[in-house]
Amino acid sequence: MSLNHRYINNPEGQPEFIILPIAEYENLLMKASPFDEDLAEWEDIPIEATEDGGELIPNDVVNIMFEQDVSLLAAWRVYRNLSQADVAERTGLTQSAISQAERKESKPQKKTREKLAKIYQCKPEQLEL
Repeated sequence: MSLNHRYINNPEGQPEFIILPIAEYENLLMKASPFDEDLAEWEDIPIEATEDGGELIPNDVVNIMFEQDVSLLAAWRVYRNLSQADVAERTGLTQSAISQAERKESKPQKKTREKLAKIYQCKPEQLEL
């Protein structure tokens, strides 16, 4: 890593942003895909249950739901930058089945949610509201 980093602090004096050389930034972007072959560099982030025992859903997924007016399952797929065809291929289901599962009123079977959770790198409980 380069020592050419510059920090931008918040009003309390705590580091909030970092400026780094473009080459280093581009290198980080190249490593940023969670679907890369070499997943060993990725660290699992624990998902904490809410006080009522429910699983948290990432804010980005919730934003996609509202901004694109899609179901939770579709939002997870968009969040992971996958097409319905990609998901169908990885699950062994048809694209039509994925489309049906993503309808807002649909409640996919537990087995389907488990397959999707593996692809979306989340817990099956995070795929249901």
